[in-house]
Amino acid sequence: MSAEKKGYISEIKSHTDVNVNRCYQCGKCSAGCAVNEEMDFPPSVVMRMLQTNDTENYGEILHSQSIWLCVSCQNCLTRCPMQIDIPQLMDYLREQALEKGTVNKKSKKIISFHNSFLDSVKYTGRLYEIGLVAGYKMRTFNILQDMNVAPGMFVKGKLPLLPEMVKDKKQLSAIFSKTKKKKID
Repeated sequence: MSAEKKGYISEIKSHTDVNVNRCYQCGKCSAGCAVNEEMDFPPSVVMRMLQTNDTENYGEILHSQSIWLCVSCQNCLTRCPMQIDIPQLMDYLREQALEKGTVNKKSKKIISFHNSFLDSVKYTGRLYEIGLVAGYKMRTFNILQDMNVAPGMFVKGKLPLLPEMVKDKKQLSAIFSKTKKKKID
């Protein structure tokens, strides 16, 4: 039985349509990755670890910071000669890490920002900067961080006090009800 017919590789393919075995380790994804230097495993190493179909490697990836540091800029995808959608793969790996409860503790602030962003969009239909910042600060307890920047932004009109709301809140609710969102706060 081939590696693709068993284990998590087939799960990944069925959920993302990404075949990790197509990667031939050229390294262009890692070379073009803007956050490669910060990752514990650059994209090409993540791909190689996944190709092993070893559950220990899979567990290491799900517990890594790399999957949370990926900003889904798609630079890796545009550089990949095989057109492997690594951002899609990283999204799936993040979902799996949340589901299995294996999130790296260093990624908590990233997840807090993500949840604050989604909450802002969920309630207003748009990004409401003050709501985003308030939600993030309450989740991370970094209340005074960057407070010296806020007055200048407010004076320049970059931080409106009231959020702009979308007109069709029912459609917005329908979008969010179709997605399951796991929170780690």
